[in-house]
Formats: sequence, C-alpha cells, structure tokens
Amino acid sequence: MDNKDLKYYLGFSLIPQIGAKRGQKLLNFFGSMKNAWKASFSDLTQAGIEKNVIDEVIRYRKEVDLDKEMEKVNNEGIRLLTIDSREYPKLLKEIYSPPFLLFMKGEVKKEDEYTVAVVGARKNTDYGRQITSEICSFLVRNGIVIVSGLANGIDGFAHQAALDYKNGRTIAVMGCGIDEKTIYPANNQSLARRIVSGRGALISEYPIQAPPLKQHFPSRNRIISGLSLGVLVVEATETSGSLITATHALEQGRDVFAVPGSIYNKNTVGSHKLIKMGAKLVEKGEDVLEELNLRSVSQKLEAKEIIPENDQEKEVLEKLELEPIHIDELVKSTSIEVGELSSLLMTMEMKGMIRDIGGGNYIVAKN
Repeated sequence: MDNKDLKYYLGFSLIPQIGAKRGQKLLNFFGSMKNAWKASFSDLTQAGIEKNVIDEVIRYRKEVDLDKEMEKVNNEGIRLLTIDSREYPKLLKEIYSPPFLLFMKGEVKKEDEYTVAVVGARKNTDYGRQITSEICSFLVRNGIVIVSGLANGIDGFAHQAALDYKNGRTIAVMGCGIDEKTIYPANNQSLARRIVSGRGALISEYPIQAPPLKQHFPSRNRIISGLSLGVLVVEATETSGSLITATHALEQGRDVFAVPGSIYNKNTVGSHKLIKMGAKLVEKGEDVLEELNLRSVSQKLEAKEIIPENDQEKEVLEKLELEPIHIDELVKSTSIEVGELSSLLMTMEMKGMIRDIGGGNYIVAKN
C-alpha cells in the first residue's frame, strides 16, 4: 500500500468519532479507506454510519490536507501500519475490534512473537518494584518481550528491566500520540527514547498530538493485552486500570497472572481479587513460562537463527521445533518426496542444523 492509500487511513484516524468499530465498518463496506473517504452522505449511511458522525466526516474532509498530515507523521519518524499490513502484529489482529491503523515508532521484529504484558499500580511499593524487576529480568533473559503502558510505577519498571538486559526488548502502548512532544507521562520521555533506539517500539492507535485523555486508556489497555500471550498484574488497587487490562485479556482468551502481597496493603486488593477469580498466582518468572508452556522459548529463538541454504531446507526448518517430529509427518506437511526428504535430512544433520533423535524423529539443533 502506497502513501496515496495510507493517507486515507490517517484521515479517518484524525476524526475522534471514527474508532476501531466504525473504521472496520467502513473497510468492510467500501473495500478501502480511499473509497470510504470519497463516499457520499448516502453511501456512508448505507455503510451503517450515524448521521452526526457523517456530518463530522464531511466537515473534516473539507478542512484537512491529508498530504500535510502525512508529512507531519513522517517528520516524527512514525510509521503507519494498517490492519492489512504484513507487519501488523498477528496477536492483535485476532482480538475483537482491533485498531484499523497503528502508529508505531521503533520496530516490532518478526521474532518478537513471545510477549507478556506486565502492568500494575502507578503508586507502587518497594515490594512491587522489586518483584517487577526480578520477574521481568528473568522473562527477558528467556527471550520474552515485555509489553506495558509506559506509565509511572510498575509499567515503567517493567520497561526498564527489559532495557537493563543487553538483548531485552519491550513494547510500550500509549493512550496518546507518540510524537516527541505528546508522550505521556513527560518524565518517561527518556525511557521512550531508549525503547525506540533499537530496543522495541512505541505503539498507539491515536494520531500525533492526541492528548492523554482519560477515556483513551481503557481502549489502550485492550491493545496491551491484545499484543500479549498473557497479562501479569503485579500490584493493583480494587479500582485499578490494570484490572481493565486483565478483563480485556480474559475476553481475548489470554492468560492472566497476578502477584500476591500483603492482605493489609490496598495495592494488592485487586491482585488478590484476580487470584480468587482464577488468575494464576505468580511468585517468580518460571511460573509464567510454565503456564504459557514457554520454558524453551530461548532455545526456540536460538534455533530460528539457523539460516537455510535453499528453499527445501527452509521448508523443513519451518516445520521442525524442539519437540520431536516424525519423518512421516514431515512428508505430509512439506512438498518434498519421501526419498528426497530422507537425503535432505541426512545432509541437514551433517550441517548441524537438525538432530535425528532415533525412530525417525527429528528436532531442530540448538546453536
């Protein structure tokens, strides 16, 4: 998709009344945001858009210069990912009402597929800070990408723990614009700069200069959980926004974890409530990996660094994991004939790419 089409996604994102649901309605009805942007009042009505919203769309179309808006985005070093983009996070695309457009600064890499959200109280305790740092440090050492909201308190400590490890990566989801001047809270701007300098990404569904309005954050929280395999709540009061993130996670079919604390501490009331409701009680990072069945994630990431020398080797490596796979299964799941496959597997084993563990079973070799 070139900028000529991308700018229409941007145009609709600038209209506050066009959120994820209405945006998806427009895409479904018109087939493209370009067609939707040029649609008549009658056509927009047929698409299921309310009259007062259509009035805003028509008014805004007359006033905005989409090329200038694109220039502003480019000047901030921000990339736009549409829901149809190959780079759009796969997990997020699976949720109900995913954003039709994401603003991203930094990079989400292909290997950033093992993600865990860590959220909690802004007014944290020393205990909360310590356990956040310990658990996040363990997770990033084992190949997990930390997702959080860049807020003060637990969120900030989670990002910081990821950055403190030499290969740690983290994603911050914002409830405002991700341009330099708008990043909120302002005291975490240096943290944001560290994240985008090769260590992860800032992500938002809100355009540049969009202020951190109170109503933005519940919506932001669904993206935090949507990007993650599971959500860990470290400290949360009974009315904490972290509980909203946990609720979104449950609705999205994600795992929810909670760290217990003192029954006399109001910061753990929300966490204990989650545990009573069935959240996994977490005391250390191993508990998270075990529940998500990711104990070998670092080994999987190492295995993925093996570079195939041809298309057939690539096809085999895409099928093999650290769990054994029988040659008969490989025959069924690849386009390679059985005789040719046997010879290929022998060659790949000699190269140290895979291992024959007996009985016709193969696994990817660790680097």
